[in-house]
Amino acid sequence: MKQTTGIHHITAIVGHPQENVDFYASVLGLRLVKKTINFDDPGTYHLYFGNDGGRPGSIITFFPWADAYQGKIGDGQVGVTSYAIPEGSMDFWEKRLAKFNIAFTKSESFSETILAFDDVHGLKLELVERVLGEVNNWSIGDVTPDVAIKGFAGATLLSARPEETARLLVDVMGLKVVGEEGDLIRFKSLGDIGNTIDLKRTTSGRGQMGVGTVHHIAWRATDDEDQLDWKNHVENNGYGVTPVRDRNYFNAIYFREHGEILFEIATDPPGFAHDESYETMGTELKLPSQYEIYREKLNDHLIPIEVRNLDN
Repeated sequence: MKQTTGIHHITAIVGHPQENVDFYASVLGLRLVKKTINFDDPGTYHLYFGNDGGRPGSIITFFPWADAYQGKIGDGQVGVTSYAIPEGSMDFWEKRLAKFNIAFTKSESFSETILAFDDVHGLKLELVERVLGEVNNWSIGDVTPDVAIKGFAGATLLSARPEETARLLVDVMGLKVVGEEGDLIRFKSLGDIGNTIDLKRTTSGRGQMGVGTVHHIAWRATDDEDQLDWKNHVENNGYGVTPVRDRNYFNAIYFREHGEILFEIATDPPGFAHDESYETMGTELKLPSQYEIYREKLNDHLIPIEVRNLDN
């Protein structure tokens, strides 16, 4: 039976790119590990944020459109993205959100304390203390490795057909049901980060793609061979899967599960340091070879962005 180790990345649609960078790099303290373009819409950035090494399971990616319409979170989407923080760091994060005037709530779920808030463009986020997951050695401003976000804790899925999505998570993706609480069923995978999926067991009304919504969730494949094995496995279970697509930092296949959520299965290699060094990741605009001839035009069109220390 195939079993995914968990989330590879989550991709969302947001608004102005500098606001996006300020929130995720400067407030949440994630590293901008790659600045490139949307391969399907090259006039738009594709920005990747993660831990210090850009490890799968820590990567959130964004398509920022400055003047796009606001979306609606609902069925067929990831409703909440949850991040893992080190044990004992919750007090730091409460004070940090308050410092930047970010409203938050605290609650208990599955015996964990949840710090919930929205990003600057309406994406719903959570922080939860977790023991597992390696230390994120990236520092910016007051965010230091002892409190830095490690990577994903998991995600909450909103499905148009929750029973079908639950069946997929167990029978196809290989997750295990570990608990039920209120309107949520909790599933776990084998990884140390990005390993917890909550599924809302009732429908919420159809979502509408736009700013402040998640476009897709990607699961990890060990390598190209494992990904092709996943492709056959998913197809044999009755889902239509795309051909393999080269995303430069991983290869990707996509399918829409029966609850209308777009799933991707992405390879761990080659990673984000193959066209930049570990030390310089995220500092330059990186383009796939087919777009290099348009570099000057793209530089003139794309909105300038920079990672800023907002704690000064």
